[in-house]
Amino acid sequence: MSRARVARRIAAAAAYGGGGIGLLGVGVVGLLVTEVKFAERAVGALGGEPPKADGVYGGAFADGPGAASPPLVLAFLGDSTAAGLGVLRGHETPGALLAAGLASVAERRVRLVNVALSGARSSDLERQVDLALETVPDVAVIIIGANDVTHRMPLVESVRLLGEAVRRLRAAGCEVVVATCPDLGTIEPVRPPLRWVARRLSRQLAAAQTIAVVEAGARSVSLGSLLGPEFATRRELFAADRYHPSAQGYATAAMAVLPSLCATLGLWPEEERPDVSRGEVVLPVAVAAAEAAGRAGTEVAAAVRGGSHSVPLGHWALLRNRRRHRLPVPPPTAGPAPADGTSPSSHAALGDDRNTNR
Repeated sequence: MSRARVARRIAAAAAYGGGGIGLLGVGVVGLLVTEVKFAERAVGALGGEPPKADGVYGGAFADGPGAASPPLVLAFLGDSTAAGLGVLRGHETPGALLAAGLASVAERRVRLVNVALSGARSSDLERQVDLALETVPDVAVIIIGANDVTHRMPLVESVRLLGEAVRRLRAAGCEVVVATCPDLGTIEPVRPPLRWVARRLSRQLAAAQTIAVVEAGARSVSLGSLLGPEFATRRELFAADRYHPSAQGYATAAMAVLPSLCATLGLWPEEERPDVSRGEVVLPVAVAAAEAAGRAGTEVAAAVRGGSHSVPLGHWALLRNRRRHRLPVPPPTAGPAPADGTSPSSHAALGDDRNTNR
């Protein structure tokens, strides 16, 4: 069965209350349990909590044209990757990087509220959405799924919970971007055959997440194997536990998410037609989701007719490869002091980084 058909089955079961879908033969269970135990021993443990990064970014615009406007509120939800586990300084977390980048593009201050929790699965999203909605967010980023795979949460349940979270945020007038489950087959300590199974399950989940997210009125960005191809030669992209991203790893992922984050707020130029030279195309949503799961950094959003965002084309989606840009990496201009003791500073302008395009 094709990846697109599997993803559609998972998403449909999540949407319409179907039962679990068995995707693995029982004959490999014993071997997988052994491999999982080995991987858990091989992957180091990071002590402590992720650094706090909540605060207001974009101090350079405090006296600018948008000074009279309240800051945009960016909510961050999800697991340890969303929280920024693996770095020492708040301004190195993905939430801080995206808040600074959004402030630069919008030329307006941005307030970051991060409610993500290390170890969280999709079952924790209901609680996180409750907390996020208290801040009346303008836009939210969700990064979730890795723990669902490693803790063997049924994919149908995982997708259903994510879809519900996105719909609640959208109903409150909040734009949403979801960074889908990363490809866990790229983690070095995970050996074959567990590596192959981890890749299969994480990509199936990512594709099904994409379908649910698009049909709930949001955009998805594939993390996929964004860091994996460079791991052998650039281990600095991973933290000491060889599982979570390092500061450079988070910056790589944030560069892939920023264009979609800005586009969902109308701050990024949108081409009326897909750029075929960049592999952009309108496809059935399940096919687009399956393609994105295997192509890290790609965005999937509902396709629209005639460039109008008010007339969706049913179950069709636009697979887009946006240009990435170098991110500013400042500490917050308000809120808690950076962990390294440096004083808050304004950010640099975004610069087109051609070397990061994929």
